[in-house]
Amino acid sequence: MTLTPARVPGLRVRRLTSTLYAYAFLEDFVLLYPVYALLFSDAGLAVWQISSLFALWSLTAVLLEVPSGAWADAVSRRMLLWLGPLLTAAGFALWVLWPSYGAFALGFVLWGTGGALASGALEALVYDELEHLGAAGRYARVMGRARAAGLIAVMAAMGLAGPVLALGGHTAVGAASVLVCLATAATATRLPEHRTPAAGHQGWTATLRAGLAEARADRSVRGALLLVPAVGGVWGALDEYTPLLVRETGVADAAVPYLLLLIWAGATAGSLLADRGERLGTRGLAALLAGAGLALAAGAATGSPAGLLLIALAFGGFQAANVLADVRLQRRIEDSGRATLTSVAGLGTEIATITVYGGYALVAASGDHGTAFTVFALPYLMTAVLLVLLRPLRSGRRIP
Repeated sequence: MTLTPARVPGLRVRRLTSTLYAYAFLEDFVLLYPVYALLFSDAGLAVWQISSLFALWSLTAVLLEVPSGAWADAVSRRMLLWLGPLLTAAGFALWVLWPSYGAFALGFVLWGTGGALASGALEALVYDELEHLGAAGRYARVMGRARAAGLIAVMAAMGLAGPVLALGGHTAVGAASVLVCLATAATATRLPEHRTPAAGHQGWTATLRAGLAEARADRSVRGALLLVPAVGGVWGALDEYTPLLVRETGVADAAVPYLLLLIWAGATAGSLLADRGERLGTRGLAALLAGAGLALAAGAATGSPAGLLLIALAFGGFQAANVLADVRLQRRIEDSGRATLTSVAGLGTEIATITVYGGYALVAASGDHGTAFTVFALPYLMTAVLLVLLRPLRSGRRIP
């Protein structure tokens, strides 16, 4: 059968998206995720040592987020997408082969480095490839489905980690995680990449300077950069406390994982429906954030298992808003600095998340988890108001 020219781009889009969805699933299908705290505890680490590991992980991501994005613009983005999982695999291997504080620390540095390499590079590669195929308008749908694939992988890993741990202990869980990382790297090599790095001999520092110069010169780019952490920073931190919120409703500990799956199902639905929100515009995005914030506050304030349905609804709204904020950013920035500025937004999200961790500890110390969740619904209401009052500039390729 002879393919017509009109059908060739469609086939290439399907190849891109199917590879992307496989990559997104494998990247989060790591059985160590739900049990690595148990590995640390079983190795004899104190709580302060475990906390210091988390801090080291976050610090690595903060320090490398922007330089790795500039590097992705200066070299091959696909290269960084397969290199990152290999570093993560090495970190996980260290954990199970030499379970000690030093090995755990080095493993977190490798994991944080691997995550930083992929951050920004993935979004930039996907947007540019879709634009190359004349399908940039599908970006919200494609990335929404990719995020949903990752969330489904997390839920699958939560379900499988227990049986694998019971059968083979931490060694089996770690080996499975290393194999998944290797499969992720192999999948990344199948991603298409048609761009030619623009930095040439000047290297990633020139790319970084050019990207930051674009943000300084364009007010709409600055607004889009700020919107990404405003949307993702708060609920991304609250997610870490959802098990405590669920237990506070009075359910048995055995029921906590199932109720967490309900919340993750809400976030997954938000990813799958994100592309429909593109038609809403700025006021629609503001309404989405306000509605999700109100659902978060109302669900947390009930203090009952029924309120978790509202929490799931809120997380679905936040996940959809995350995708839409990324769409707004990608459509405002130049191709040559796409990964750089996406990483700048990622750095803002990391900083916002760390800030919320500190604020949450203060609020929860004098109240309870329901109160803390209710308080942190306020930033979303404020962001919604600012979106309406501070309308972005409109010109050329800017979106409303």
